[in-house]
Amino acid sequence: MKLHVGIPKGSLQEATLALFANAGLKINTSSRSYFASTGDPEIECMLIRAQEMARYVEHGALDCGLTGQDWVVESGLEVETVADLIYAKQSRNKVRWVLAVPESSSYQKAEDLKGCIIATELVNVTKNYFRDRGVDVKVEFSWGATEIKPPTLADAIVEITETGSSLRANHLRIIDTLMESNTQVIANKNSWQDAEKRRKIEHLAMMLRGAMAAKERVGLMLNVRKENLDAVLAVLPSLKGPTVSTLSDPDWLAVNTVIEESAAWSVIPRLKEAKAQGIVEYPLNKVVM
Repeated sequence: MKLHVGIPKGSLQEATLALFANAGLKINTSSRSYFASTGDPEIECMLIRAQEMARYVEHGALDCGLTGQDWVVESGLEVETVADLIYAKQSRNKVRWVLAVPESSSYQKAEDLKGCIIATELVNVTKNYFRDRGVDVKVEFSWGATEIKPPTLADAIVEITETGSSLRANHLRIIDTLMESNTQVIANKNSWQDAEKRRKIEHLAMMLRGAMAAKERVGLMLNVRKENLDAVLAVLPSLKGPTVSTLSDPDWLAVNTVIEESAAWSVIPRLKEAKAQGIVEYPLNKVVM
C-alpha cells in the first residue's frame, strides 16, 4: 500500500526537500512534472502549492502533506494535524502574518482602518480578524507583490514575514500580528484511521522531527579518568544525560552526549579544564527523542 505525500511547491520547496534528505529520504523532482519519486517504493510524492494542500489532503487525493498552519486555518477544512515542524524559507523560526501600513500614514491600529481596502492572500483570516474587532473594511485577494500595493492600490496589507526586511524595504510598518504559523504534517482523516497508513505517516513525521532536532546539535565523545568524571559531567548539558561506558583500561571512562552546536564553543575548553581527553565533536543526521 503506497502512501501519497504532498510536498509544498514554491517558497518552502527547497527547504522541505532538504529536510527530507536529512531525514534519509531523497525526493527526486523534475521541473517538467508535479510528481516526484523517492528512495522508498512505498512513498509517492506530489508537488502542490501550500495554499492548496489542505484541500487535496481533506479530499483524499493525498494521504498526508506538509503545509503551513496558516493555510489549514484559511481553508477551514477538516484534516488531522500530525506534527509541527518549525522551519521556513530562510530560517527555523515561525513566520508571522502581520497588518502593515505605509510608514508615512497616520494609521496606528486596526480600528483606524475603518472603510479602507486591505490587500492579502490570507482573505478569510483577515476578514475574521477585522470582524472580531467590529471594523468594517474591504478585504481584497492579492495575487502577489502585495508589499507594493499601498498606498495606491490598497490602504494596508496583511502579509507573511520572517524578518520584516521586505516590508521595511517597501516603506511599510507593522501595526499588528494576526497570527503566527509554522509548517505542519497534516493527514487525511480516513488515512489516519487506517492502521498501516497511520504507521507510515507517523514514521515519516518521526524521521522529519529527528532531522530537525539534529539540525543545530552536535555529538561529543571524550575520555576521562574516573576520578575526574564528576567534574566533566558538571560541564555537560545534554538531552537526558550522557552515556558513560568503561574502556579497556579500568581507570578510564568514555562519555558520549549531544549538545547544542552553539554551546560547543564554550563547553569544549571547559571540558579540557576538567581534564577530559580525546574530545571529538561530530555532526548528527537525526536525533529521535
